[in-house]
Amino acid sequence: MSNLTIPHKKPLFRGFFLLNTFDMKTLKSILLVLIVAGCSANNSGSEPLTDKTQTSEKSKVFIEILGTTQDGGSPHTGCQKDCCKDLFRAGKSDRKVVSLGLISASTKQTWLFEATPDLPYQMEALQKGIDSDSKTPTGIFLTHAHIGHYTGLMFLGREVMNAKGVPVYGLPRMNSFLQSNGPWSQLVELKNIELQKLKSDSSIQLNSDIKVTPISIPHRDEFSETAGYLISGPNKSALFIPDIDKWEKWDRNINDYLQEVDFAFLDATFYDETEIPGRKMSEIPHPFVKESIQRFDTLSEALKNKVIFTHMNHTNPLLDSTSEQHKQVVNLGYKIAKKGSRYSL
Repeated sequence: MSNLTIPHKKPLFRGFFLLNTFDMKTLKSILLVLIVAGCSANNSGSEPLTDKTQTSEKSKVFIEILGTTQDGGSPHTGCQKDCCKDLFRAGKSDRKVVSLGLISASTKQTWLFEATPDLPYQMEALQKGIDSDSKTPTGIFLTHAHIGHYTGLMFLGREVMNAKGVPVYGLPRMNSFLQSNGPWSQLVELKNIELQKLKSDSSIQLNSDIKVTPISIPHRDEFSETAGYLISGPNKSALFIPDIDKWEKWDRNINDYLQEVDFAFLDATFYDETEIPGRKMSEIPHPFVKESIQRFDTLSEALKNKVIFTHMNHTNPLLDSTSEQHKQVVNLGYKIAKKGSRYSL
């Protein structure tokens, strides 16, 4: 909430009723003082928050949310439910698959977290964030080899933009998967991308202000392991875990991480177990939002405010800001990721 102070207007009104007490010269002086005071009061507070910014646009390092949905996007292929029908009829959707952009304004560097099927839009938005002439980000960090998280790399290939040596960061199995399987191996062979080795819990320094640390996450690791990321800026830090099977399967405590970071972008694939009738939810395990809220229930309001739910399936009512579930989650003190929002580090 802004600290903006609105000046009281009653004294100005009374000045007109006292016109016969003062001459016009005195009245003008009073009005001038009141106007100056009003302007000073309006500019003394911090800038009001907007959907676009959580802090000043001039922030040196910040994260921008470039997408919030689960791998299949929204509207979702083959979906005949109301949650998708209207979006299909409209012929377009502003929703994009989960991704974060990391921007260093002072050095004009950018990094993508995830290479989604929406990469063309997200890469364009990211580069616009620094008004850069570069068509590609400084680097791309991948979490794992599920379709919503790496397949956007195809747009870097010679069939599309034929990019030159874009650094792509991944844990060992992720890199091995890309190097050993077509068509991704062609990106490596033609040097469209250059694979960068990461080691779990080992930090890399991107520049003098930014450090990134990969963390091993339990998930369905058919083709690669899964990474989460700690992103540290000059003043604040963020945690990015868009996919995890269940919090209790992790050998670490998410609540401990909430004590340490300033922002936590966390898996909110499903709101509860009723979203996909006919499917065994055990085959696609994620922490239901209701489960996460229960886990975080004893935390302080300040810690709950750090949680930003993301990676929402097309069936998830949190995608609809008018839904009762969306309102309840926000009223409990949590945040729901919104494309375009920025968080200063």
